[in-house]
Amino acid sequence: MKTDLLLSDVDLGQSSAATDDGGPMLDAYSQAVVSAVERVGPSVVSLGMARPAPTRWQRRGVPEVRGAGSGVIITPDGYILTNSHVVHSAQRIEARLQDGRTLPAQLVGDDPYTDLAVIRIPDGGMPVAALGDSANLRVGQLVVAVGNPLGFQATVTAGVISALGRSLRAETGRLIENVIQTDAALNPGNSGGPLADSRGAVIGINTAVIAGSQGICFAIPVNTARWVAAQLIREGRVRRAYLGIAAQVIPLDRRVAVAHRITTATVVRISEVHPDTAAARAGLRPGDVMLRIGDSPVATLDDLTRILGQQAIGESVVVEILRGADHLRIEARPTELPEDE
Repeated sequence: MKTDLLLSDVDLGQSSAATDDGGPMLDAYSQAVVSAVERVGPSVVSLGMARPAPTRWQRRGVPEVRGAGSGVIITPDGYILTNSHVVHSAQRIEARLQDGRTLPAQLVGDDPYTDLAVIRIPDGGMPVAALGDSANLRVGQLVVAVGNPLGFQATVTAGVISALGRSLRAETGRLIENVIQTDAALNPGNSGGPLADSRGAVIGINTAVIAGSQGICFAIPVNTARWVAAQLIREGRVRRAYLGIAAQVIPLDRRVAVAHRITTATVVRISEVHPDTAAARAGLRPGDVMLRIGDSPVATLDDLTRILGQQAIGESVVVEILRGADHLRIEARPTELPEDE
């Protein structure tokens, strides 16, 4: 029996209205949005996937459930970045390119911890999105989202960065740290698509919308996505060192910075130490302010994630902290992040 294409119901319609070169010039805002879309748009793909239906549905004659999402091509040989919740457990995945081609895709790896995944299509010479730098984002900055909400291919919305450093609980129950909040309109199907700046560089991967709200949408920072994608392409999964703490970013008092020769404007303060973990065994405490791990400064939660991701599991590392007025160096031995964290 012939199987229907996963993307057969996705709208392929594009505007047929031609622009008039003799028309009025676009305002600066419109020019920025149009320019960004022209740069990032060709690398955005529509995703369709099928996964096994729950047992109770299969008993009623429904063998599989289908879903849709978006993705962005990050390498010329067909690696695509998207959300973990879009492709997790999928038996079949299809990607529709902006030129109209529909290609089968394979899951390379997914990371529910950050709600990111990498898939690959069997083709080369793909248009690639430029990846920006999410470390220098500003609240109020113009952003553009491109995706396939509700099945409408290549839909563009624009807005601003509403807040930075948010925490978001993934569908798995895991807490995703340092998330970008935006008011660029997102709907089901936008998940996995790019959030771009005014230059068309990807600065986040759209991941969630708060149900029942208006203008509260979230994206995973591209610096996190870049690191996770590299791990998934190389290893098929992400192995992380684990200290066993919960933490938050706080601004650093200038007098403290001068007294301890700290060059970063922010630091990471430990809010909780989980029992029977590397942090607990090392003697770290809630309220300790982390300055460095090894030779690397810890100014943000992204820094903490990145450093632990690069840290060899089981090997000793020095954690430099402030505890009250004391400047301490504590030796810790991170373990591997457990699956249920």
